[in-house]
Amino acid sequence: MSALFGLPDTTLVIAAALAEDLGLAPESLARHEPGVLDRDVTGSLLPDSARLAGVLRARQAGVVCGLPVAQRTWSALASAAGVEDPDCFPLVAEGTAVAAGEALMEVDGRARVVLAGERSALDLVSVLSGIATATALWVKNAGPGLAVVDTRKTLPGLRALSKYAVVVGGGTNHRIGLFDMVLLKDNHITAAGGITAAVRRARERHPTLTVEVEADSLAQAAEAARAGADMVLLDNMDDATLALAVATVREATPKGGRCLTEASGGITLERLARIAAAGVDRVSTSAITLAGPLDIGLDESAG
Repeated sequence: MSALFGLPDTTLVIAAALAEDLGLAPESLARHEPGVLDRDVTGSLLPDSARLAGVLRARQAGVVCGLPVAQRTWSALASAAGVEDPDCFPLVAEGTAVAAGEALMEVDGRARVVLAGERSALDLVSVLSGIATATALWVKNAGPGLAVVDTRKTLPGLRALSKYAVVVGGGTNHRIGLFDMVLLKDNHITAAGGITAAVRRARERHPTLTVEVEADSLAQAAEAARAGADMVLLDNMDDATLALAVATVREATPKGGRCLTEASGGITLERLARIAAAGVDRVSTSAITLAGPLDIGLDESAG
């Protein structure tokens, strides 16, 4: 586990990635199968004794994320094959901004293991680095007073790692799933009989969880704040309306209470400075978790 960022469990993701590439069932990788490397029909042409020393290298500038995941990928493959792990030596820390051409990690081990795990390891690092890179750009444009928050819009199966990459890039995690926070959207509110009733029921049934209410209008924002919501999600509002909504929420919040505001919907990099000036506390976007991958390759070591 990363001591700084809290790297989540990657066992299932790595098993699925390797199994997909090798044409195996993921559960088969939990068993020691000497023939697992033979599933790489190109690599099977190499002698078992062949070794390969390589360097993960950034082919474009960005923020690095996922090097421990790459290391775990090669380790998982070696374990499934019943052979020794390749040696992996990170050359930069998670969250480091690197230039194009910069070396990120050295890997040295059995050539068949390094090459059979190469695509899975690189894909994971590339995707996570792309998320971290996009997040860092959004955080920079938002400035210190506006938190950049992710959403649940992630590639299926990669949510925990995607949210890890957001933190590496300097962003903030929203709820992980449906279980760790109450977020009342329009359909919930209608079915529950209104905002006040929905917030009251949330407090009764989930007293320890944060309660956020989606608001499409100033009236809804005021009602959510008066009802005691912890946050109001200001959905698809223009800059002028956002400023009015922030003032409305502050005025409607009970004395001694605190209700944060979050802007969502139609958010762009160009709007961040204006949204921050409106006094909004947080801005949520799927643009960071759905960002394109950073181009990262494995080059043979010159040494």
